[in-house]
Amino acid sequence: MEEKEPVISFEGADIAGGDNIVIYGLDMKVCPGDFIYIVGKVGTGKTSIIRTIIAENRLAKGKGTVCGYDLGSIREKEIPYLRRKLGVVFQDFQLLMDRSVEDNLSFVLKATGWNDGKEIYGRIEEVLNAVGMKNKAHKMPHQLSGGEQQRVAIARALLNRPQVIIADEPTGNLDPETADGIMRLLTRINREKGTAIVMVTHNISLVHRYPGRIMVCGNEECIEKKLAPAPSAKTQDTAPQPDENALTENTVPVLENTAGGGEERIPDSTAKPENKEIQYGENGEDAEAKNGEGGGQENGQ
Repeated sequence: MEEKEPVISFEGADIAGGDNIVIYGLDMKVCPGDFIYIVGKVGTGKTSIIRTIIAENRLAKGKGTVCGYDLGSIREKEIPYLRRKLGVVFQDFQLLMDRSVEDNLSFVLKATGWNDGKEIYGRIEEVLNAVGMKNKAHKMPHQLSGGEQQRVAIARALLNRPQVIIADEPTGNLDPETADGIMRLLTRINREKGTAIVMVTHNISLVHRYPGRIMVCGNEECIEKKLAPAPSAKTQDTAPQPDENALTENTVPVLENTAGGGEERIPDSTAKPENKEIQYGENGEDAEAKNGEGGGQENGQ
């Protein structure tokens, strides 16, 4: 089988966060159809990788290409054209609150070179239908739930048919049920359209439920690893559950290094003794039958 050309590639890349290098020697390839999570503790460089991909941060050292653009030599005037090949979804939605859903999307299309009104309207209808929001075009953002606002943000990311969707904590401000609906939407886009997705998250239960490749940031590096199997339902029923906030701030899941060797546990000041099995939150029954893929009202924040 012919190997796919990567849409994102880093080789020996040093990633900067402000004036400091936060990750040394990053090696990462993202091909069409990939779904990749970037996980790690707060301050380990996850968002700095995202900012480097969208050329907000300059590549400090090494090789990096995104959608055919060389991050080491990209010129300022080329950056808007690079970003048109990417769809970016933020944790806080970043919708324009003074205009309707339709006007939010129209603004993006006009800013990226769309001029024909009929084509603009048709494309808006397509993407809203794809995310189950076709009946919300004339709503103002404040009239929507958190989940609905995030669906609009995903629709915005799809407007220019991106090769990659970059999602920085897209479920971070949502309740578990709504977050689950957003994840089903992203995985459906990934599966049906072949759009690569790179997602930063702290939510390990979502990683268990929607498997993908995993890059783990820590100790000034970011390495691809495998997630250990989720604890069984029986174990989860009998074992004490960790504090959710402690998981978010202080822990990384038990993972296996893809380079070989056995299971690797990331050291942590709050970790339990090695002979105790660490739990990672709720097992989360699949809510697909309850939520569905359509455009019904979702729970807000």
